[in-house]
Amino acid sequence: MSALDDVLAAHGVGVRPLYRVIDLLRTGDHDLGELVRLSAAPRRSVEDVLTALGDDLDRSGDRLRIAPGVAAAYLRYSVPRYGDPLDEAVEKHELLPKIAEWVAEVPSPLAALDHVQATPGTALRRALWLDAQYDLASARVLFLGDHDLTSLAVRAVCPAASLTVVDLDERVLAYLDDRGERAIATAHADLRVGLPPAFAGRFDLVFSDPPYTPEGMGLFATRGVQALREPSEGRLLLAYGYSPRHPALGAQVQRALATLGLTFEAILPGFNRYFGAQAIGSAADLYVCQPTAKAKKVRGAKAIYTHGPQSVEAAGTKPALLEKLKEIAAAGGLALESRPVDWSISGPEGDAVAMDLTGDPGPWLLRTLLGTNARRLALLVPNAHPDLADQASQEALASLVRGKYALRYLRSTPDNRHAVVVADAVEHQDEVLTRAHARLANVSLDVPEDLVDLRLVDVPRHRLTQLLG
Repeated sequence: MSALDDVLAAHGVGVRPLYRVIDLLRTGDHDLGELVRLSAAPRRSVEDVLTALGDDLDRSGDRLRIAPGVAAAYLRYSVPRYGDPLDEAVEKHELLPKIAEWVAEVPSPLAALDHVQATPGTALRRALWLDAQYDLASARVLFLGDHDLTSLAVRAVCPAASLTVVDLDERVLAYLDDRGERAIATAHADLRVGLPPAFAGRFDLVFSDPPYTPEGMGLFATRGVQALREPSEGRLLLAYGYSPRHPALGAQVQRALATLGLTFEAILPGFNRYFGAQAIGSAADLYVCQPTAKAKKVRGAKAIYTHGPQSVEAAGTKPALLEKLKEIAAAGGLALESRPVDWSISGPEGDAVAMDLTGDPGPWLLRTLLGTNARRLALLVPNAHPDLADQASQEALASLVRGKYALRYLRSTPDNRHAVVVADAVEHQDEVLTRAHARLANVSLDVPEDLVDLRLVDVPRHRLTQLLG
């Protein structure tokens, strides 16, 4: 066992998760993902243990265990385990099966948005902990992104809570409206562009599981502070995980949060568990942050994710593609204006506007069409954009904006990886569509009560058809 002892010794005082791996292998069979999730040890460390076990490890497909004939020799690696009362409450709770059903049916994770699904037990654990720590019945709670369905768990635990979810993923908003029977308010937002104005300074608690980059954590924390009614009296709760093999990553994020004027009231280790994220042990801590009176409100960066075209490492769009886009926009002698992607602020009407949407994770195209007024828009998008996937998708998008623009789809233009969506203004435009940045109550009298404070660009996509008739 000398090879195993060497691996364990290399992990120093933080070796206990690897003892848990050995115990799991000694008492049953598990696949690699289970070993990581149940022990909260990083995948590489688990793999080091498996390698060190050598011939004592039995493999049956993807199932692993210590051979029964030698299992007794590994008893010396066992450690006392003391049950967490909250974990025990989660395991026995009557709501756990229902939350497991919700999680099983949630739209699949999107790698470009750094989605990693939290376990049903984690969603319930969050809800029970929040209910024990705060007076949810009298609080306004905002979730910045909620693919994990924590809002549904909180509603089940405390039906009187006032809950709101802001998310970039239109599928999640539709799913929450369906399962939550609209008891949970929903709005669309890309937090890189901004928080919906209706939500600034309205909430007592903000919960989020942001992208695990310093840029992502800083941006979501900034939006969270902006959303708090009284920042120094409210609380900001953030999930964040990093591998103990790379503590410098944790230091970067903590430094970014401290720079924003946040104090760490508590850091609860291993509070969140996931299906995936094996590099960080399929686990993340819960940061309980109290903003100081000097909490800073800084502008957000656009590159915050770890995957996809909007990742921190992503390269920009080639200049030749942008030049071709401008030619298409200016065809017919229209005066050209090139703008950054930002539909949060209404600018003056343009003649022809060109925008680079190659980093669009899906929702930008529609929001740009809603939020930009021009005689012509030329929008560069990925050829595989979901709104261009087939004729039905193209017709659905065209139908939503037909009161403002007529759309043309130039597939495989300027190259086979991109497409250009050309939007030409129609003659008689719908006022609601041309005033997408105004409070809906100021634009139309025929607006559902729960949408009156939102702008058109904030309304979830699945509700636009109803709103626009």
